[in-house]
Amino acid sequence: MAIRKIVTLGDPILYKKSRIVEKFDDRLFELLDDMKDTLIKSEGVGLAAVQVGVLRRVVVIDCGDGYIELINPEVTERSEELQHETEGCLSLPGKYAVTERPMTVKVRAQDRTGKWCLYKGTGLKARCFCHEIDHLDGILYTSHLADEKYQKNMGAD
Repeated sequence: MAIRKIVTLGDPILYKKSRIVEKFDDRLFELLDDMKDTLIKSEGVGLAAVQVGVLRRVVVIDCGDGYIELINPEVTERSEELQHETEGCLSLPGKYAVTERPMTVKVRAQDRTGKWCLYKGTGLKARCFCHEIDHLDGILYTSHLADEKYQKNMGAD
């Protein structure tokens, strides 16, 4: 296992769409393990493979209630209720802004063995699911900024 370098704003890879994972093998397991170590070291709550320079649909998340690996994730349901909370990104160090995200989402994804699983996230976990899955489509959180009335000197661009 290793700590991988996190790609930062300015690198064009952040805007590319990640490819579907088809092989569930040792290379994938190594990527997942490295991403977990990188997430822990960076003290973040989520990390997408593209953020470590790998264009695969792989995400790791730990919002404080346990580590989750999501492979080929997709949001299947979003609540109409919205949340307006501060969001940051390991690829945009030092920048934060209030975003508008669904309060609750349901996600379908595969685990490291290829088994399909369902997840539900509310609050921070919903925000994290949306944020990381957006990364897989080349979308940064700055595309979801809340109206100005929610921004509170958070350094939003």
